[in-house]
Amino acid sequence: MMAGSTTVGTGPRAAIWPWLLIALFIIAADQFTKALILGNYRYADQTVVTSFFNIVRAHNTGAAFSFLADAAGWQRWFFTGIGVAAAVFITWMLKSHAGQTLFSLAMALILGGAIGNVIDRVMHGYVVDFLDFHWAGRHFPAFNLADSAITLGAILLILDELRRVRSGSSSSR
Repeated sequence: MMAGSTTVGTGPRAAIWPWLLIALFIIAADQFTKALILGNYRYADQTVVTSFFNIVRAHNTGAAFSFLADAAGWQRWFFTGIGVAAAVFITWMLKSHAGQTLFSLAMALILGGAIGNVIDRVMHGYVVDFLDFHWAGRHFPAFNLADSAITLGAILLILDELRRVRSGSSSSR
């Protein structure tokens, strides 16, 4: 290996770029699907896909589960700021731990999802949601690909920590 080159694998000099590429893929897929919804649906339009799933166009001015959605508008910039701060922190964590595969994958998914939703807040003032699951007349709050990536990333973080605890290597991050 040449002096100054970085490795893609594990170890202290593992490269961050594969994780950033995963995050970029999440952002691109998220924004593409949201553009399809914005271009083909008016607000509150829906298409029934199955007896438990619809495609809808929903606008979320709040956070997860529409938390603070009814606030006076300040939440747009508050959640944008949180998303930007999270992206900076996650990028730093990726740089520090790029060789930890499961942890870095989780961070990359969360990073891509966070940035995807920040883009919506800046461009539209709300997050575009469109996946609507329901059962027996009860609807789970609509969500999008960015939300799915964040959720999967959080699950992988928990699995990574459980794996670390089971192996007895509780090294600090």
